[in-house]
Amino acid sequence: MKLPLEYSRLKMDIAARGKSDWRRSVWQLANSFIPFVLLWAAAYWSLSVSVWITWALGVVAAGFLVRIFIIFHDCCHLSFFSGKRINAIIGTITGILTFFPYDQWKNEHAVHHATSGNLSRRGTGDIWTLTTDEYAALSFWKRLAYRLYRNPVVMFGLGPIYIFLVAYRLNRRGAKRKERFNTHLTNGSIALLIATLCLLLGWKEVLLVYAPILYVSGMAGIWLFYVQHQFEDTYFERAAEWDYVSAAMQGSSYYKLPKILQWLTGNIGFHHIHHLVPQATNYRLQHIHESHEALRDVPAIGIRLSLQSLRYRLWDERAKRFVGFREVAKIGK
Repeated sequence: MKLPLEYSRLKMDIAARGKSDWRRSVWQLANSFIPFVLLWAAAYWSLSVSVWITWALGVVAAGFLVRIFIIFHDCCHLSFFSGKRINAIIGTITGILTFFPYDQWKNEHAVHHATSGNLSRRGTGDIWTLTTDEYAALSFWKRLAYRLYRNPVVMFGLGPIYIFLVAYRLNRRGAKRKERFNTHLTNGSIALLIATLCLLLGWKEVLLVYAPILYVSGMAGIWLFYVQHQFEDTYFERAAEWDYVSAAMQGSSYYKLPKILQWLTGNIGFHHIHHLVPQATNYRLQHIHESHEALRDVPAIGIRLSLQSLRYRLWDERAKRFVGFREVAKIGK
């Protein structure tokens, strides 16, 4: 894709327009945390009426937890507030609520931004994606593992459980002291929070209220992360041909959501802009999108079209497109 503006000028303008405003950031904290706490309290109260009401309220609360995660996400990019320290404090607190250690996720996510769409640098902070040739070279058991991983039931059903209970409870190999400490701090704080709630409200009540909220928000988060890079006209190249701007503009989707979902997901659907300039604050993304023709002139993916991405399994380097397992069924025969 050819940008009508020279890249450095476009990036500078987006960076200028995307700067945070502490008043808007504080307001976003308020309109995310207060409804979440109220919905959580209402869900707990409704247990005496009907568990179905509890779970219905939990689904709505999960939407606000996703919004809290977007605040966490912006803090990891040091974009939610202007100061590094306040971003780290708010990021750690929101990370405790969403079960993600701030420093570990921040470091992994930085790698994701630096390598998105680069076939030569996969494996950190991304969805496991193989090419057709790589899949053909796998043993039977490794193919089975990959097929299970890409199965929607496993990815979106078991995925949240693995992420919350296993993946981010452990320090990654090679983590530095500061990152390891933050992970232990997050884990200890989560344990203390859950233990306190269980003592005050009862473990069954906490399980019936908080577990569904966390699980639904986890499914939503995995789906957003999946569809933002796994779509029909996406971008993958080897390192020699890979280009950051092309990866951002072609390899990150503009996920056009209904307004309420756009609000709950903190405008993350404008993912092409986010990847172009990660330092742009979430509440600035729509305005930035509308301010530049180059940013508006990208294919939009709606909810119905996004569901087709569930069929995508492997990247065909020769055809430059995703294919399903049926299309490569002849492999290995």
